[in-house]
Amino acid sequence: MIGRTLRDSARAGHALETLRRTTGTAAIRSHDTPQTATISFGESGVDVAGGIPAEPDTTLTVDLNARFAPVEDFSGDADLAGGVVRALTPPLPDWREAAQRFWEATRSLPGIPDVLIAVTEGPEGLEQAVLGDGLTQYLIAGAPETLAGVFSGADDLVAVLSSGALGIQGTLSQLSVMTGASWKVRYDV
Repeated sequence: MIGRTLRDSARAGHALETLRRTTGTAAIRSHDTPQTATISFGESGVDVAGGIPAEPDTTLTVDLNARFAPVEDFSGDADLAGGVVRALTPPLPDWREAAQRFWEATRSLPGIPDVLIAVTEGPEGLEQAVLGDGLTQYLIAGAPETLAGVFSGADDLVAVLSSGALGIQGTLSQLSVMTGASWKVRYDV
């Protein structure tokens, strides 16, 4: 998820000063699970690995379900910590663009509905994107930022659905498949 998020930042031209660093290690800790990772900046680029080395330059504790929002003060190099937080918060794409990318990345998964319908309310009233063609449909409705967050992988489908910020129409088996599709996009697997 960290690697995918950093690639999203690079594609958007976001936080390039941090992504182009040639030195530094940042340890990332989940605030509510034992998950840890290290981001290493070097001459050959940016590497992400599981675990934490003995002496990172900075350590950040973040909420993985809140787009890497820091939940504690960092320790270590303040400039590196600030740059990493910025790099882990790329701007969201337009919800329609995010839906199209989501569909392209997941439509070949076994059990995926033939048609994905995304619905939101914009300044001109209800807007929708209809992706695919066929008999089985799955509808996801929410605010533009909510849809962009889920479709881009910035947000977890089940967590957003549980919060009440997203509505769906489909079968339970379709929800299972769509959850797997969401994880495919979120975790880049």
